Formats: sequence, C-alpha cells, structure tokens
Amino acid sequence: MDRDGMKMEETEYARDIRADVVIVGTGAAGLFAALSLPKDRRVVVITKSDAESGDSFLAQGGICVLRDDADYDSYFEDTMRAGHYENRKESVDIMIRSSRDIIKELIGYGVEFARKETAGEDAEDFLQNYEFTREGAHSRPRILFHEDVTGKEITGRLLAQVRLLENVTIMEYTAMTDIIVEDEKCAGVIAEDAAGDRLMIRAPYTILASGGIGGLYEHSTNYPHLTGDALRIAEKHGIRLEHLDYVQIHPTTLYSRKPGRRFLISESVRGEGAILLDKNGNRFTDELQPRDVVTQAIREQMKKDGTDHVWLSMERIDRDTILHHFPNIYEHCLEEGYDVTKEWIPVVPAQHYFMGGIWVDSDSQTSMERLFAAGETSCNGVHGANRLASNSLLESMVFAKRAAGKIAAEWDA
Repeated sequence: MDRDGMKMEETEYARDIRADVVIVGTGAAGLFAALSLPKDRRVVVITKSDAESGDSFLAQGGICVLRDDADYDSYFEDTMRAGHYENRKESVDIMIRSSRDIIKELIGYGVEFARKETAGEDAEDFLQNYEFTREGAHSRPRILFHEDVTGKEITGRLLAQVRLLENVTIMEYTAMTDIIVEDEKCAGVIAEDAAGDRLMIRAPYTILASGGIGGLYEHSTNYPHLTGDALRIAEKHGIRLEHLDYVQIHPTTLYSRKPGRRFLISESVRGEGAILLDKNGNRFTDELQPRDVVTQAIREQMKKDGTDHVWLSMERIDRDTILHHFPNIYEHCLEEGYDVTKEWIPVVPAQHYFMGGIWVDSDSQTSMERLFAAGETSCNGVHGANRLASNSLLESMVFAKRAAGKIAAEWDA
C-alpha cells in the first residue's frame, strides 16, 4: 500500500520477500528478539548499515541487575528518581524483576562480565562471582560490566548467536522506508537496499528496533545513520508516539573540534571516583547526580568560565583500575593526546539517548495491530524523563523478549 492507501503494483519492487517476522535493527533489542522467537519461524532482520554499526555496540558502562531481594526498593527508587517520577511504574517493575533471568541468558550466550578473582563455581547466588560498578544516581553498585566495552561484548555475542540460527536471515545495508499496512494491520516493511532497489518484505509480525535519533544532532554519541526513521514512518500512519521531547544529554564526552560522533567518557568513570573541575581546577558539582543535573551544572560552569568545555580528572582512580576497567577510554584519549593517568581531559555534554519514541504497552505492542517496537525506538515508560545509567541494555532486551513472547503466544492461540 502506498501512503494514500492505494494498492501498489508488484512490478515496483525488485524483490518480494516473505517471512513470519521482520525485525528492523541489529542492536541488542533486535538481536534478542530474534533469539527469543520460535526457531521454526522464518525471521528476516534488516539493518541500515552493517550489523555492527549500532549504538548498542557503543555502550561502555554496563548493564544493571537486581543484586538481591533487598535491592529491589532502592533500584526501583533510583530509576524513578532519575526519571523525575514520570516513569511507568509497571514497566520499571517488569524490567527489574526480569533482570536476573536476562543476565543468566547472556552468560549462557557466552557474555563475559568482570569476575572476582576469588570467584568459585559453587556460589549460592550466581551473581556472587561477579564484580559490580556504580554510576550516577545509583544508591549502590549494581552494574555488571566488561572493561569499558560492555555493549560491544553483549551485542557482539548476541549477533554471533543470531548468525548461527538457520531460521534467521540478516540483510545489511537495507533501510526501511515504510511499513506495509493492510486492513489497518502492519503486514511487513518496505525497504531499500544498497543498490537502490526497493524491497517488499511481507510478514504477519513486525518489530521495530532501529535505535534513536542521534543522527539528527550536530553533536551526539550516536552513529550518524540513526535518524529516527521509525518515528517518522509511525507518525505518517497515525501510530501513537510519546514524549518526543525527552532527549537525554550525556554530561561527559571527550571535547574535540573534529566533526562527527562524540566519544563517550563512561559515567562509570565518575562512579569509580573521577571528578569534574572548572578552568581553575576547582570541583564544582556532585558527579554522581542524575545525568540531566550534572549536564546542567557543566553548562552553567562553562558559561561562568567562558569556556567550551570543563575538565575531568581521574587522579583519584589508581592506574591499574584505569588500565583494566577503562582500557578503551585510556587508549582513545591517548590517541587524542591525553594520558588520563597523568592529566585532566576536556569534556562537554552531547546528545546521547532518546527516552521518548513509539508508544508501546508492557508487551511492546504499538497502537497498530501486529506491529511491535523495542529498544530506543520505543517508549514503554521505563526511563521516564531521564534514563538511569546502564538501564538501556537491560530494558531493551527485557521488552524485546516480551515482544517475541507475545508474538509466539498469538501463533499458539
């Protein structure tokens, strides 16, 4: 169907592809959905660039998990407080209570989180074997991590597992340009491949997991090809959107005059003791406040100092911790001319995450039948007005799995 609802001729398309489910995006949400769907169903996954060029691969800090039953109340409150209490409580509860099972699945897929040197296989609780870090607005350490490349470790492992599935086909350099709507239900997507050929990918179920909107900003930590395509398409078809003004700015990206994506300096650096300094070397804020609060403090300080950045000092973190927990940050800063073990680095806020998106219910169902959304593309209300650090990877997989479960249940009904 075209945008006016008229039937298109099949000759307009280079290929007509059939599947049971089409997934748009190869980030954590899209890949986890593919892994969670029944293996006897044909799944087609498309991605606008290569499969590794998604923001899930860029996540540095880690992934949250409920440490134990006693941690529930504080984890819930930390998430709500960071989100200015505009979070959907049901979604927050679902995410927290699902977190331990998600972590077990990730470990089963081969994900390697930092382990204690004294870790043993006979621990009463499997989490007792792992190290935890802390980030801003968390009342206690509850974040599992793999050095400072947790997103790459998780998403890379998921992608490797998906590539082993005989029922899943990944189509790279294939951009969604529209959805197919028949009888007011989503029936697949229209896409364009690298050669410019138009494709019709028909499927009774569609999952949109195409990431955020960072490519629309001059300064962002996101890949530039993530331009909110799913939101534009959803709006055209009257699909419900929510909180489009909820855009998170990350307080600390490495300052550079070079154009392009900004390099993130993980919040876990501040969680381990790094401090923010003004032009005179004076500390000016509590670095472990929610991201929006720290961002505002930095902007106010830059205005006061008449500068276009502030400084981040890692001098309170011992050298071994920097080299083992933050090797990627250390190496990148060194390439830019800064040795973080010896000197301050210039940092500045940049667009980072989108809390709004396509409205979904607790099963990731959109307002259009047979159409689901997960990850940064969706808005299930977990994050409220401001995302708590390291909740994004967890949230995306929890609700991607729920989308897959809902689809499987409808098949079985």
